[in-house]
Amino acid sequence: MQQPHDADAEKAILGRITAMVADEKTLRDLLTAGGIDGATERERLTALEHELDQCWDLLRQRRALAEAGEDPGAAQVRPSSTVEGYRS
Repeated sequence: MQQPHDADAEKAILGRITAMVADEKTLRDLLTAGGIDGATERERLTALEHELDQCWDLLRQRRALAEAGEDPGAAQVRPSSTVEGYRS
């Protein structure tokens, strides 16, 4: 059974993912409206995508540890170079 602080940590990670997805939509809307140029959008989207990949990886690590009966708090954010290119 998950401890309350584990559930809070998972909610925080999911909240961050939700915020980044909203940021991604905002960037695309700004590009469409002419508020930013394509190069700026690509740069910012790339940074968001890297961070999103790291968050999803952290969430997967936490869930795998919990399923194995281990401490999900032992999961750590891995460098984007490690998680980039993972496929679900």
